Amino acid sequence: MARKYLIETFGCQMNVHDSERMAGLLEQAGYEATDDAADADVVVINTCSVREHAEDKLYSRLGELRVMTAQTGHDPIVAVAGCVAQQEGETILARAPGVTDVLVGTQAIRRLPMLVERAAATRRARPLVDVNPYEDVTFPLGVTRRNDPVRAYVTIIEGCNEFCSFCVVPYTRGNERMRPMADILAEVREAADGGRPEILLLGQIVNHYTAPDDPSCDFTALVEAIHDVPAVERIRFASPHPRHFSPRFLEAMQRLPKICRHLHLPVQSGSTRVLEAMRRRYTRDSYLDLVGRIREQLPEVALSTDMIVGFPGETDADFEATLSLTRAAQFQSMFSFKYSPRPNTLADKRLPDDVPEAEKTRRIVELQAVQRGIQTALNQARVGATVSVLVDAASRRRETELSGRTTQNVVVNLPGPPDWIGRTVPVRIERAGAYSVWGRVAN
Repeated sequence: MARKYLIETFGCQMNVHDSERMAGLLEQAGYEATDDAADADVVVINTCSVREHAEDKLYSRLGELRVMTAQTGHDPIVAVAGCVAQQEGETILARAPGVTDVLVGTQAIRRLPMLVERAAATRRARPLVDVNPYEDVTFPLGVTRRNDPVRAYVTIIEGCNEFCSFCVVPYTRGNERMRPMADILAEVREAADGGRPEILLLGQIVNHYTAPDDPSCDFTALVEAIHDVPAVERIRFASPHPRHFSPRFLEAMQRLPKICRHLHLPVQSGSTRVLEAMRRRYTRDSYLDLVGRIREQLPEVALSTDMIVGFPGETDADFEATLSLTRAAQFQSMFSFKYSPRPNTLADKRLPDDVPEAEKTRRIVELQAVQRGIQTALNQARVGATVSVLVDAASRRRETELSGRTTQNVVVNLPGPPDWIGRTVPVRIERAGAYSVWGRVAN
């Protein structure tokens, strides 16, 4: 019988894609996927450290695996991967002893099968740890086990050099390292020719890309080259940094229809004073000026963002500036978070976490209420319109419905058969809510 593996993923799209890569590597080594830890020979927990709660989830899950082994006798090899493994290293072994066999960092995932095989021989007598900062960003073509039937994640940059004061990414994913343009294009062609019409480019700051194999190729040139791949229908990317957003890329968006009419522009705060403390290196006014230029040149584009409330020193006036920027920008969606100190970051070292937790909660509730009203109004304005929807999944709400996205990244629910998944269909919107719209295929 084939050995089986289970990968559990916490966190961002980059973690999801890392899990796809690890799954492919394990299958290449002879493992088969399972959905049940009680059936798995190997359990990989791919972790996130952007928020403290994500770390707590890891230790909770390790405790559950310990209980499973005690109750059933089933004792799989347990590997902890991802950002918490990179950040905490052997501290995980001390905090949750007797559970973990392998710790593999963000830059060492290609070594996972070898580490698992060695752990099988030694078990927990000597847990294996590899959190070394490997510079190589290549990955064998065709190995990734893609879970999404429509969308292909393609990494173009690993790591980050920005060192925003709140952000742990430079410490968990390392310095900025660019993948060769040739490797990216080969992966795009392989994914699109394999039936995935939408390409989602990944990087902490995608619009800082410069090809190491062609210094004349910046992010705009890379997207232009991907646009020329015949089987590609849609191009998305996450996430650009506002200060690296060029007029040249806006011009490219105007003339290249495969680039989706959605931009995720993380702002983090509406207060210039807080932005300076965050080391974002733009101001409230420069951000809103960028939004204005986007609206003028590409009025059909939907914007989304990230926002943090309760950053050290954030006053009531700073928070009001965040609310007013939110109203001015009219974001289609927002990921909002209460600030929590992250290990090794500049904010954690230098700034006291001085906004009370109750006040953070009050602020995020108010911000989310304002944003919910904005996106509800934007969605209601779409009622009666006919939009192109790439159907990508069965709806989570009803068995008889499907779900897809417009080029603006608006979620559309619609009735239809499962074989529509992967097709782009015209849908007339009939009703709208805060987080999605509903319609029927137009005749």
